[in-house]
Amino acid sequence: MDDRRPLTAAGLAADLLTAPPLLGATRLVCVDGPAGSGKTTLAGRLAAELGAAAELVHMDDLYAGWTLTGAVARLEAGVLRPLAAGRPGAYHRFDWHAGRFAAEPVPVRPAQVLVVEGCGSAPRRLDPWTTLRVWVEAPGPLRLERGLARDGAAMTDHWLRWLATEAAEFAREDTRRRAHLRVDGAPATPVPPGVFLPLPDTQR
Repeated sequence: MDDRRPLTAAGLAADLLTAPPLLGATRLVCVDGPAGSGKTTLAGRLAAELGAAAELVHMDDLYAGWTLTGAVARLEAGVLRPLAAGRPGAYHRFDWHAGRFAAEPVPVRPAQVLVVEGCGSAPRRLDPWTTLRVWVEAPGPLRLERGLARDGAAMTDHWLRWLATEAAEFAREDTRRRAHLRVDGAPATPVPPGVFLPLPDTQR
């Protein structure tokens, strides 16, 4: 029996809106963790709960393909620094099929909350701006299964290289330990949509 007290997207949203903003007038939420752990689901449900109060940015749109290099710098220069100054931000979305960044910028307004999700979204360099760092994890075999189900078996080599890349990033940034909140991306007990289980204290 799982006796962990569940969290809800509604509760997280309410807490965020009462927290002090650190990125200009915006509260930055970074949802990090290994690929296939459930970050996109959590971030999407949180953003949906916040509605017009939130903007959502996916790190997948900032990677230059299967690499973390440069993604945070693009996020910082195009989105975070303008928002910190009270101006709208923007970024160019990477087209994975064409292998290049799109010419048309994607605008990011200075909303009350900016949710950024993806591997490497919570490095130390963003700490002064970050209101909430969330870590999501799930067992490795399940994550790989989820990834290949989405991308296809032909992407196996890319996925295996990515798993090594992200592991090095998490070790370098001590991402898991630095998180304010750690969430189970594969709870043994099914939970309703919009409900999340924190990881047991013994795993922290």
